[in-house]
Amino acid sequence: MDRIHKSSSKTPLAPTEYSEFPIITKYDQKRQSARTELRDTLYTKSKAEMNDVPAATAAGSTLPLVQLRKDEEAGEYNPFEHRKVTHPTTDTETLVHLLKGSLGSGILAMPLAFLNAGLWFGLVATLLIGIICTYCVHILVKCSHKLCRRTQIPSLGFADIAETAFLAGPDGLHKWSRFARFIINLFLVVDLIGCCCVYVVFVATNIKQVVDHYYSVDLDVRVYMAFLLLPLILINLIRNLKYLTPFSMVANVLIAAGMGITMYYILSDLPSVSERHAISDVKHMPMFFGTVIFALEGIGVVMSLENNMKNPNHFIGCPGVLNTGMAFVVGLYATVGFLGYLKYGEDTKGSITLNLPIDEMLAQSVKLMIAIAIFLTYSLQFYVPMEILWKNLKGNFNDNHRNAAEYSLRVGLVILTVGIAAAIPNLGPFISLIGAVCLSTLGLIFPSVIEIVTYWESGMGQYNWRLWKNILLIVFGVIGFLTGTYVSVIEIIEAHI
Repeated sequence: MDRIHKSSSKTPLAPTEYSEFPIITKYDQKRQSARTELRDTLYTKSKAEMNDVPAATAAGSTLPLVQLRKDEEAGEYNPFEHRKVTHPTTDTETLVHLLKGSLGSGILAMPLAFLNAGLWFGLVATLLIGIICTYCVHILVKCSHKLCRRTQIPSLGFADIAETAFLAGPDGLHKWSRFARFIINLFLVVDLIGCCCVYVVFVATNIKQVVDHYYSVDLDVRVYMAFLLLPLILINLIRNLKYLTPFSMVANVLIAAGMGITMYYILSDLPSVSERHAISDVKHMPMFFGTVIFALEGIGVVMSLENNMKNPNHFIGCPGVLNTGMAFVVGLYATVGFLGYLKYGEDTKGSITLNLPIDEMLAQSVKLMIAIAIFLTYSLQFYVPMEILWKNLKGNFNDNHRNAAEYSLRVGLVILTVGIAAAIPNLGPFISLIGAVCLSTLGLIFPSVIEIVTYWESGMGQYNWRLWKNILLIVFGVIGFLTGTYVSVIEIIEAHI
């Protein structure tokens, strides 16, 4: 960045990546120099915070952050060449991780989504929402690449992208950069904590159905949640992610086996499609939107996967890892939702496993298998919000109390998720609420805002098509957010009356 300061006072700004800002040339040379110095300061601070490097060190040299090369000085910085990943993943490995991150308990709620939308409308709308969600991920990744080149930072996380976009955008947005980062992290934490709550409800509900049948009892589902509290606390005291990998492997096997048996029951004696509503009542559509976007949206894991790739340029494109993975996920979710609703119709429950026969051992084993798998997945879902929160809180504790504080936070968060689950034990509206509140913002609204800010000074394209396109996406996300939240809250309240 020092090259900007070397510009002569009699010559225009050198044609580096900062020449993307045509507004700079409209200022006089003094104003231009002041703005350049401000941006250098902001980028230095941003790089220091993103890479845990002291600001003084970063200001003195960018070497601790990025190994500078001559191509950077020429304005041809390639972030992919400067990423230092210890164990980079191949395209196939990244695809597998993407599928694991996108395939979760949401697939079991897809038949309920189709119940709220209708058989044929649900199918078309699921495919359409899947395309929109995938496109928004493309927006986020492309903005990340553009900002990496502009700021000469090798890689950026989701929150980093938002902060850097505001730092590199119009002057008036610089002061909002930290707030943008905070909002992204806040919604990520709320989303993932909400998913953990859904997991608690899911596990407790499935176990209750099995126990009630075989032991002829009728305990409240909250009792089973209370029984889950201690095991959840113990498994979430594990701080190292690599020790959670075996749990992930077991969970994957159980989910695969459980889904295979579930599809066996679904495909047995399917009724005619004429027996189901082609399109449902409009008042139920927001529930459909919330459930589908909860199931499909895996944007929280996208940037970490792309940043860890051996060939990151293969992530987007045609066909690309992202398009391949999302095509499979959307197709699978649409198939399960279509066939599940076709099979069970108006009796479809919040999780399709709850519709399986209660008097058959094979069907009951599916409920236990998937319940165990979701229980084990809880710790992996819990890991990310815990990391975000602890990174921001650990500086408040000295070395003597840091471990105790971290374990206390872990225990407190687990208790919080179980408490929220006990307060809202209705699985269907809960899933829709999390999808409407968190994933419509993270998956639709925020990527669109980031692209507007990123391209504001370099141009929105002919007829400002990029601006109008993002405005439409934001409006779509806001409508889904408001209507989905309202309907889900009403459903939750009515279930408690």
